[in-house]
Amino acid sequence: MSSLDLYNFPIAPASRAIQMVAKALGLELNSKLINTMEGDQLKPEFVKINPQHTIPTLVDNGFAIWESRAIAVYLVEKYGKPDSPLYPKDPQKRALINQRLYFDMGTLYEALTKYFFPVFRTGKLGDQEALDKVNSAFGFLNTFLEGQDFVAGNQLTVADIVILATISTVQMFAFDLTKFPNVERWFNNAQKVTPGWEQNIETLKQAKKFLDDMKAQREKEEKA
Repeated sequence: MSSLDLYNFPIAPASRAIQMVAKALGLELNSKLINTMEGDQLKPEFVKINPQHTIPTLVDNGFAIWESRAIAVYLVEKYGKPDSPLYPKDPQKRALINQRLYFDMGTLYEALTKYFFPVFRTGKLGDQEALDKVNSAFGFLNTFLEGQDFVAGNQLTVADIVILATISTVQMFAFDLTKFPNVERWFNNAQKVTPGWEQNIETLKQAKKFLDDMKAQREKEEKA
């Protein structure tokens, strides 16, 4: 078995996505913490592995690859069963999965990070324009899921796992999924059928505690 080192920050959606993909494939990852809030990603030894100094980064016996969606596909292609349902060989099925992965990267995940993630730096959510983009992205996903159980067809694929990691992030915040009934239905079902969900939700609980503690500390400092 290869030595698979995953340089990651567990609370990040992209890192959690790869942990779940690995679980679905029965792979053991050597998790190496890169705390981006403390600047670990800028250390020379990590930049040497990944000049873009982004996480997660996978090193498979000396082969380094980053960008979580590329890592997810790589793991299935190398370690999955032939014609794995997670990323089938059929060109049209793959095209649909790829489209959903690119949608996550450029629209859904992009919108969520710009609205929710400022909280970690400033203690505040993004502005109304950022929230509008979140709602727009959820609206698109809601349309994709009309009449089907999974985001790219009739079975669980890497696209579901990646988007599940993204969507589950909203559980750290007050966000009403019921406005998007197809997304809510898919989200509740995907939790039951995605390997590694338990670890994902446990990490999110820890992240929410971290966020709550940080908020309490800020409020204490403001009153002082």
